[in-house]
Amino acid sequence: MKAQRMARIDHEIQRILGTLITQELRDPRLAFVTVTRAEVSDDLHQCKVFVSVIGDRHQARQSIDALKNAARFLRGELGHKIDLRHTPELIFVEDRSAERAIALAKTLREVQAQSDAREESSTEEAE
Repeated sequence: MKAQRMARIDHEIQRILGTLITQELRDPRLAFVTVTRAEVSDDLHQCKVFVSVIGDRHQARQSIDALKNAARFLRGELGHKIDLRHTPELIFVEDRSAERAIALAKTLREVQAQSDAREESSTEEAE
């Protein structure tokens, strides 16, 4: 299947699931969940749905469990809203890329601050 069509399907599934999760699911275990990416297999039988969860590890685990329990409902609703011959099985995966980006930015700021401090001290010694 062409990569362009697969990308459109991925994006459409991401958009629909994001809406369904925020508007249709009423599970108290769900924290603030964002669908960051969807990747459909080449045969369109499975779809990995990457979700980012705002909160601690416990809330993230509970949210993933709630999504796994609601996977059949979400798949059914997805089948009604998207025009595919076969609605893919949904596999939910926690996406921690936002956490890694925040940690990396923090590390870079710390290194920059250390570099600035060294630069200041060497300038003062030179005078």
